[in-house]
Amino acid sequence: MTISPAKAAAPDKARRPRRFVFLLLDRFTMISFAGAIEPLRIANRVAGRPLYAWALAGENGTEAVCSNGAAFRLDMGLEEIDREDVLLVCGGIDVQKATTRPVVNWLRREARRGVTIGGLCTGAYALAKAGLLDGKKATIHWENQDGFTEEFEEVRLTKSVFVMDGNRLTTAGGTASIDMMLKIIARDQGDDIANTVADQLIYSSIRTDQDTQRLSIPTRIGVRHPKLSEVIRKMEANIEDPISPADLAEEVGMSTRQLERLFRRYLNRSPKRYYMELRLQKARNLLMQTDMSVINVALACGFASPSHFSKCYRAHYATTPYRERGTQSAPGAVEEE
Repeated sequence: MTISPAKAAAPDKARRPRRFVFLLLDRFTMISFAGAIEPLRIANRVAGRPLYAWALAGENGTEAVCSNGAAFRLDMGLEEIDREDVLLVCGGIDVQKATTRPVVNWLRREARRGVTIGGLCTGAYALAKAGLLDGKKATIHWENQDGFTEEFEEVRLTKSVFVMDGNRLTTAGGTASIDMMLKIIARDQGDDIANTVADQLIYSSIRTDQDTQRLSIPTRIGVRHPKLSEVIRKMEANIEDPISPADLAEEVGMSTRQLERLFRRYLNRSPKRYYMELRLQKARNLLMQTDMSVINVALACGFASPSHFSKCYRAHYATTPYRERGTQSAPGAVEEE
């Protein structure tokens, strides 16, 4: 079942609330969950009747704890749901460990029955692990994109705030859930109700699936300089095969010395140092989010030798890549059904 505009139907069926089942993974992110469930509640209030219903599900069937420590009483375990329900997986911290074999098998079973399934925040990881995003467009929180791309090459990952590809839905996390739910409400109930829900949320700028999740480079670095932004964009796009400062300077029409001055003035570091920090940040993401070997992480981030990688990593993070990997729980092994 795909999310589609409400159609004419028998009165009793037309007034039956559409149910959303929220699968709360261990240490899920509250803001993504709240951003999805609250628009449904407000839509019911605005319409003066129950347009939507919801249920909270979890592996143990009794309680789920989110990343801020708040606990939620569950309505159900991993039980069969109605084919007309929409199942949304709420992810958060350490989603690899939370994506257990029972969770993956349940998602696969419900997908085979034709249920619309989505992932909020890092919930997209669980969908991808179950093979439900193969060949699909999807999104995930920007911090998890490096590891996700390495592990799930068959998924067409985007940087959008949310993606709706057939009966697969994904959001980037944070307030992106609000944008997607407003889109669904608009399709189901019309723009007037969706806009009223947005007003009730004091949500004055509704984003679409064409909007990207991260701030623009000028906004992120706090500097509006076209050439500086272009150089940083090129750096971010070329982590595995770094471009030399001289070539970067030439590509934006300035000398290497001018490029050095530009970075010193606005970012208080050399282009080489800034580039190194970008590469090390990606390396840290891969170490913490994947089971890639340290050697492969080094190569993916443009380091020719593991020893050089380790030396640079220790200088920046005050620990070695091997110790960093050792502090993280290994991604849970998920077996086939």
